[in-house]
Amino acid sequence: MRFRPCIDIHNGKVKQIVGGSLRDAGNEARVNFVAEQDASYFAGLYRAKGLYGGHVIMLNSLSSSMYEATRQQALLALAAFPGGLQIGGGIDPENAGFFLEAGASHVIVTSFVFKDGQISYENLERMIRAVGKEKLVLDVSCRKKDGVYYVVTDRWQRFTDVPVTPRLLEQLGESCAEFLVHAVDVEGKAAGVDTELAAMLGDVTCCPVTYAGGVGSLEDIEELKRCSGGRVDVTIGSALDLFGGSIPFETIAASNSEL
Repeated sequence: MRFRPCIDIHNGKVKQIVGGSLRDAGNEARVNFVAEQDASYFAGLYRAKGLYGGHVIMLNSLSSSMYEATRQQALLALAAFPGGLQIGGGIDPENAGFFLEAGASHVIVTSFVFKDGQISYENLERMIRAVGKEKLVLDVSCRKKDGVYYVVTDRWQRFTDVPVTPRLLEQLGESCAEFLVHAVDVEGKAAGVDTELAAMLGDVTCCPVTYAGGVGSLEDIEELKRCSGGRVDVTIGSALDLFGGSIPFETIAASNSEL
């Protein structure tokens, strides 16, 4: 299990939010933390510690009046750690190449592939043609409904009809380099990981998986490791002292390869 750092950007600021609270209308979200520093500061920290494979997420829609401010912050992060960070948020075949040229190691895609409630295999092929399987991360972030995890899109606001299952992940794993999975129901709450989802992700063998959501303590990291068999990487946001939490970033960074 490795630590994968994050830089979440909303309304042109590095923030930690409660994932399920995002609303495109009014560019609203329930906020845990707003950084005084810009995105390049955090990217520089990650670069100095050799923490490759983290992600930058742009949390405003392409149509938002705040998107450009958010995009500019994302570009600062990519420039500060070229080749070290993945980027997601409104990625499609038309803009993916731009972000790779700006320094992203991979592009992260959800809504373009999970279109109108279903998997668009046509759009998935378009992404592969645009960037190659080796540069594509599929975000299968999900929420639970009627006891089943479903992929959610549009900044986690919209349920699809696509259940997250080991079979689906193994199938999609043939078309991407990695998976990123936010457990949206616990994202940003730092109140414990989704152990059922973690166990499912731990069974994925086709490609690396990064889990995000609910880590609030070092004990939660151990619980995630136990449930997943240590086979998923972890993102920690609101719980890190970098973002107002209590888990020391220096501790996590120092033990990166041995979490």
